Amino acid sequence: MRRLYTLLVALALPFATLLVLWRGLRDRNYWRGWGERFGRGSTPAGAARRLWIHAVSVGEVQAAAALVEALRATWPELPLTLTSATPAGRERARQLYGSQLDVRYGPYDLPWCLKGTLRRVRPALLLIMETEIWPNLLAECAAAAVPVMFVSARLSARSAVRLRAFGSFLRRSLGSGVSVVAQSSADAGRFESLGVPAACIEVGGNLKFDRAPAATAPASGAALRSQYAAARPMWVAGSTHAGEEQAALAAHRALRAAHPAALLVLAPRHRPRFEEVAGLLEGGGLPWMRHSQRCNLGPAACAAIAVLLLDSLGDLENCYAAADIAFVGGSLVPVGGHNLLEPAALGVATLSGPHLENAPEVARLLAAGGGLRIVHDAVELGAALRELLGDRAMRARLAAAGQAAVIANRGALHQLLVRIKAQLAGARAPAHP
Repeated sequence: MRRLYTLLVALALPFATLLVLWRGLRDRNYWRGWGERFGRGSTPAGAARRLWIHAVSVGEVQAAAALVEALRATWPELPLTLTSATPAGRERARQLYGSQLDVRYGPYDLPWCLKGTLRRVRPALLLIMETEIWPNLLAECAAAAVPVMFVSARLSARSAVRLRAFGSFLRRSLGSGVSVVAQSSADAGRFESLGVPAACIEVGGNLKFDRAPAATAPASGAALRSQYAAARPMWVAGSTHAGEEQAALAAHRALRAAHPAALLVLAPRHRPRFEEVAGLLEGGGLPWMRHSQRCNLGPAACAAIAVLLLDSLGDLENCYAAADIAFVGGSLVPVGGHNLLEPAALGVATLSGPHLENAPEVARLLAAGGGLRIVHDAVELGAALRELLGDRAMRARLAAAGQAAVIANRGALHQLLVRIKAQLAGARAPAHP
């Protein structure tokens, strides 16, 4: 079965390569570091074995930030490599850490690509953020005696059903050298159903709760607010997907009937869609501008726009910090939702659509405390915006409840460090956390 799987992945590789080449015509980040996907690229300096953290995209890179800082503080002598599967994730990691970490693309799930990466990185332990189950990766790590730990691990019921189709092939990959620190008992049960031994699974909570907002976010948010919306309402539609920009614009038009000066910050989830959304705004009838053009326009021009297109990475948190209300995308369309905790942790009233399969426990904890409001379409989104902007006390209660839920559910990071120490103890003797 593994040979058949490897053959199928190898047959798909030329198509994946063509896709990367095509996307690179619009975004050169697809071409940078391309060899790293094949197990090539530079070899990190130093002979010491290191920790390898895999965070598939931007959300997982952000979630890993608190863990990375804690690992560096606890074991400063242990170098770190962080891999990501997407250009946006790799770029965000480089923004966060610069040259302090070895940041690269994760390899394709083919033995020769994986062997090259393992030879260069020399990991003592692989930490996989949330859920990236790749059979050859697990098998090659087992052959190289590299333990694998899924951290802040989550697995939806739908994904579990799909993965169980791999049968005994996947059970063998997950049955040796793999441990899981799951977000919830439901996630733990699904990992066990795939073949991870129950003794190797623990429930440890969600690391995203432990990520504090950047220390610079309040000041950066205040500067953005001063530039764009010093004396008018401002809301953010963050991490949006196709279909959600149209809903956000429809809700914004309805909002401006009651608040004519209101500003919408529209932040598409993926860089390749910036131009698509710009085209949508061009014919949308509302004055707008790109955030990247702000230096070319004066304060009067910034104050006159109705929509700001956030066409840069790494600025969404600052925009949330500036906002009265945040809507988190990937949730009005069946994507599964994105990071609700980022605006909630900043004390911003948070809205979401109903599609929250990516983090149902986070949504449940926020909603249970009154810190999240669900809307189902553009009409409900517009109504919620009008109501919250018209009632400062209601908006403050929603924001405070969300922030309180974030604080109440922290603690996963400390427990995870204890488990990492236990995993490392067999290969080396780290300092105690």
